[in-house]
Amino acid sequence: MTHPIYAIGDIHGQLEELHRVLNLIEADGGPDAQVVFVGDYVDRGPDSKGVLQFLIDAQTAGRDWTMIKGNHDRYLSRFLDYMIVHDPATRPDLLWFNPRLGGDKTMASYGVAAEDGAPVDVIQAAAVEAVPQVHRDFLQNLPLMHQVGELLFVHAGIRPKVPLDKQIEDDLVWIRQTFLEYRKSHGPLVVHGHTALEHPEHAGNRVNLDGGAGYFRPLHAAVFEGRDCWLLSDAGRVPLRP
Repeated sequence: MTHPIYAIGDIHGQLEELHRVLNLIEADGGPDAQVVFVGDYVDRGPDSKGVLQFLIDAQTAGRDWTMIKGNHDRYLSRFLDYMIVHDPATRPDLLWFNPRLGGDKTMASYGVAAEDGAPVDVIQAAAVEAVPQVHRDFLQNLPLMHQVGELLFVHAGIRPKVPLDKQIEDDLVWIRQTFLEYRKSHGPLVVHGHTALEHPEHAGNRVNLDGGAGYFRPLHAAVFEGRDCWLLSDAGRVPLRP
């Protein structure tokens, strides 16, 4: 029997939802289940700080968990390190503190007021004081990809027909249409998040687990055995097929 591996979609500060889906994983695979998180731990939801601390504590405790870097995680890291509040992948007027991106909620979870349009240097100075160094180290050290057998875990996706060792970070955390519209095989089955849907989908060559927790829809967890995929529910496994 193929060893199961579990994956969790974009969390976006939803700590209660994270606990809920982890309970589903433990019920299906036990306390030592192998879990991959596809990124976006922060922004929009109410407790980004709590989510990061929970993941750090689990990592320190030796849980078999792998956390991938998402574009929202990079926003937080870049703001703390370089005072960057805009990413070229977004329209020019959309800054990280805008509620659409949700950096204001992340800062609020650390006790820092960060309204869109407020002085960036003042907010950054307060954030550097408020965000523990262990959180910054965690964000800095997140991997961009994780491959297990026939599965490739990444936040946004990959650029089609480009070797994995030639992929660039901006694509891995931001890519959308070029990846989403590609219908041929990538080799491994790509498991990702980033593009929020009403419900996870299996597109044949990829599985999108972002069911919109960042917009207060349920967080989702899946289990894979080889390339076969099921979503986890209170009633057990639900097949997710192309």
